[in-house]
Amino acid sequence: MGDMVLGRYLPLDSILHRMDPRAKIICMLFLLIAIFIPAGYLGYVILGGLVISLILLSKLKITYILKAVKPMMFMLVFLLIINILVIKSGNLLLSLGWFEVYDDAIFQTLFIVVRLALMISITTLLTATTKPLDLTLGIEDLLTPFKRIGVPAHIIAMMISIALRFIPTLIEETQRIMKAQASRGVDFEEGKFTEKIRGILSLIVPLFISAFQRAEDLAYAMEARGYAPDEERTRYKQLKLTGMDIMSMLLCFAVLIGLIGYIVL
Repeated sequence: MGDMVLGRYLPLDSILHRMDPRAKIICMLFLLIAIFIPAGYLGYVILGGLVISLILLSKLKITYILKAVKPMMFMLVFLLIINILVIKSGNLLLSLGWFEVYDDAIFQTLFIVVRLALMISITTLLTATTKPLDLTLGIEDLLTPFKRIGVPAHIIAMMISIALRFIPTLIEETQRIMKAQASRGVDFEEGKFTEKIRGILSLIVPLFISAFQRAEDLAYAMEARGYAPDEERTRYKQLKLTGMDIMSMLLCFAVLIGLIGYIVL
């Protein structure tokens, strides 16, 4: 769990750090939509090259992004096993009695792995290069037009920002509880299945209690400072789009349109 990096902001000096949060959110949405366009190998090569370029521009280490992908390895292995057992099309690669492996199962799993890796990398880039407060302001500004139909833009933005902010905190709390339980003889790695279940329950219960306590403390602190989500609020920091922000959004939009045009034509 210590490898979880989603939600952590790294105060570096890069082009991505200086971009407007609204532009980064819009670029992220364009790229996430582009990931699900079935453009084949060419589409994934283009998106992969773009994501690597963004990582270099953000001055983040490649190993930092890989840490965000690492917790998904269990699910990826699970998907590989399911695809091998279910998909029986394509060329036969391995046959051991009833157990058969076809190349379509491998390729399908690779596509899922690449998609998940790209999605996690893009969202990690957003949270690592954007302060939680700026992210809140950006989401609120993007949702402001929907206020006319009753969408609580500020409340939604605040909820998302708090959720992202407390991901690292809850991970650290989980590690602390695991160490405390291990010192009392709880083994999370070895033992029977029922013992592992009891060990997980001994972790979940205090974690939920701690999370609710933190939420209550945060609510009291916000109320003590006069926070009223339904009231009109003023801002000290005003967001302003620059030429770089507009060019970035146009580039991501061009990639999205190009991939759509590629599969249509």
